Amino acid sequence: MTAGYPPVRALAAGTAAAQHKGRLVGALSLTITFMAIEVIGGLWTGSLALLADAAHMMTDAGGLVLALIAIRFAERPATPQKTYGYVRMEVLSALTNAVILLLLTVYICFEAYQRFLNPPDILGGPMLAVAAAGLVVNLISMKLLSAGSSTSLNVKGAYFEVLSDMLGSLGVIVAAIVVMLTGWKLADPIIGAGIGLFIVPRTWILLKQAIHILMEGTPPEIDMALLERTLKEIPGVVAVDDLHVWTITSGIDAISSHLVVADISQARAVLVAANESMKATFDIKHTTFQIEDQVLREAEGPRRF
Repeated sequence: MTAGYPPVRALAAGTAAAQHKGRLVGALSLTITFMAIEVIGGLWTGSLALLADAAHMMTDAGGLVLALIAIRFAERPATPQKTYGYVRMEVLSALTNAVILLLLTVYICFEAYQRFLNPPDILGGPMLAVAAAGLVVNLISMKLLSAGSSTSLNVKGAYFEVLSDMLGSLGVIVAAIVVMLTGWKLADPIIGAGIGLFIVPRTWILLKQAIHILMEGTPPEIDMALLERTLKEIPGVVAVDDLHVWTITSGIDAISSHLVVADISQARAVLVAANESMKATFDIKHTTFQIEDQVLREAEGPRRF
């Protein structure tokens, strides 16, 4: 006897990222507009720090586009070939964002090394003006995305990119002030490299989270020992086998398990109790439990998973 709910078609509508689509669109509009301004400003002033910030904005825009594409795909219904639909596009989007950011950091550090050897002339005043405007844009985008970053891996990826860009704008402002006051041109490539490196730890965490989900890892907030104990404490359950808990996409965890009962006539009551306990204690609503008779289960012998 098995039970699975909610229907797969309902998963897409419940993704955490979909609830913040409007905020993602707003942040994307701001990012694309100012990215063009920063590219022009970076080329005009000769500032690597400003160009590095513009490059981060480019990845911000790409990340936001990927996030919106992922949401659009997630809204598509499930098919016989893809029974979960496309909700995992969110996780793939977050993974792509993390990889792009890490590769971009490598490029920025290389360019900083080249400029450290041959520092170009830099226009501090215009560089400062563009960076200050960029800071304002990034703060607005962060405000738009902050709510969704705690519930959606997809939105979190976009939020981290905007956060890195905000820090980049601060770095460019510092570099511009140093150049204007002291004429020390090496401040630009040094801070440019710093902009690239500062976000690496957060990006690495995002990358690990995405890979963990794709590897069907246990959600970090789930205590497996407590979960198994909760199932075993259900009246009538004598053993719990083949227990698996994983994340389908941000905000949607799933569980499957075999519950062994001594009296098969208790199957219905055990099934209801298991579903209710998973929802109430662990907020897991997508459940699949198979009820097994103890005698038949012992006849089968041990299982691998």
